Amino acid sequence: MVWTCGQDESLDKSVLMVAYHYPPAQASGTQRAVGFGKYLSQFGYRPLILSVHPMAYEHCDAFGGGGMTADVVVVRSKALDTARHLAIRGRYARALALPDRWSTWLLTAIPAGLWMIWKYKPKMIWSTYPIATSLLIGWALSRVSGLPWIVDLRDPLVIGRHPLDPTVRKLFIKLEARVLQRCDRIVVTTQGLMELLTQRYPNVAADKWKIIANGYDDEVFDDPEIIRIMESKPTSNGPERVITLLHSGTLYTGPEERNPAPFLDVLAGLVQSGRICGFQGRRGRGIRMRVVFRATGHDEQIRAMIQARQLEDLVVLQPTLPYRESLLEMVAVDGLLLFQGEAFDRLVPAKLFEYLRSGRPVFALVGNRGDARKILEACDAPYIVPLEDRHLIGSNLVTFLDDLVQNRPYTSPGERVKIYSRWAGARALAELLDDMLRTREAADG
Repeated sequence: MVWTCGQDESLDKSVLMVAYHYPPAQASGTQRAVGFGKYLSQFGYRPLILSVHPMAYEHCDAFGGGGMTADVVVVRSKALDTARHLAIRGRYARALALPDRWSTWLLTAIPAGLWMIWKYKPKMIWSTYPIATSLLIGWALSRVSGLPWIVDLRDPLVIGRHPLDPTVRKLFIKLEARVLQRCDRIVVTTQGLMELLTQRYPNVAADKWKIIANGYDDEVFDDPEIIRIMESKPTSNGPERVITLLHSGTLYTGPEERNPAPFLDVLAGLVQSGRICGFQGRRGRGIRMRVVFRATGHDEQIRAMIQARQLEDLVVLQPTLPYRESLLEMVAVDGLLLFQGEAFDRLVPAKLFEYLRSGRPVFALVGNRGDARKILEACDAPYIVPLEDRHLIGSNLVTFLDDLVQNRPYTSPGERVKIYSRWAGARALAELLDDMLRTREAADG
């Protein structure tokens, strides 16, 4: 067990936070836990982070926890990744990967959490999904200690066709129902997700629900290099200029998910018509373009889609970047792409908030009734089309590219996006913690 302890003893209220994804983990979920840990102390709460030893992470990022404060206590317990540490020739016992590949974390995290409860006397327990094992840890610690338990769902355990594995899906259906019944409060990231789960579990009390959106950290955008790039202007709109569009994060190939197939079809048509060409194409044959799909998670399938449309000189696949480098890339490109089909209407990826904060134009391919669309419209984002409507994608993409080539002014959402800052999210969580404390004190008194 490895731990680091904060120094601020003036905070007399603590909350034990079970978070698999925490620096140096290189994953989008890391930033939510970091944000709560970073800002909760401003509202009177000392975060006690129970996380996993870095050996469990496939990818680490030294900068991913930039801005963590001395108020945070971090305790790490060891866990094995079944697929990496317990596999023989790529095969492993199925039982060792349920509910997920890090189920061994239970064996070390529960004793570590009980030690933290004994030493620091937290007022309540918070655990975040994904990973499913963190929910089991929070559940166990709450039952043993009697402390109230908050479940933080960045995603539902079951949505659409996910999980794909029938055994995991059956287990997750049962786990989701039991967790939401047994916990004291439920935090979700969107209005749509709350509506989905309240319909699925109508017997869960209405006052158990709280919405705290995924968001962005304003402080990371104060990086001098990020500011310099954000304030710079394109140096040319001549024939040598290459328009670069970026999608950062996971893509899928199922219908109405985050499937780039319709967008790629449109690109192929625009190449054939001479409206665009690849970034290595000859001058005078349309707008020179480069589309970057960064960290798709399904490179083999996406590469096959690109090759089938002969777009190799226009669309490139790139690996995961450390967090700071990903932000530098985000603010340096000409435009940003968002794929979020109707299957994910009730979810909003964390990168959308960073997209909006970056000030770069967003070309959004989203469901007509989804939460992502509502946020984009509230921020007056002008380029929004349905994910699978090739006609609208084509006409709007031409306008989008013309606006970029001509350097037409783009109005950033500015103050409107600040309601999604990590600081605002921590304030909302602190309000929930205060309410839970008052309820518990009233029950005890």
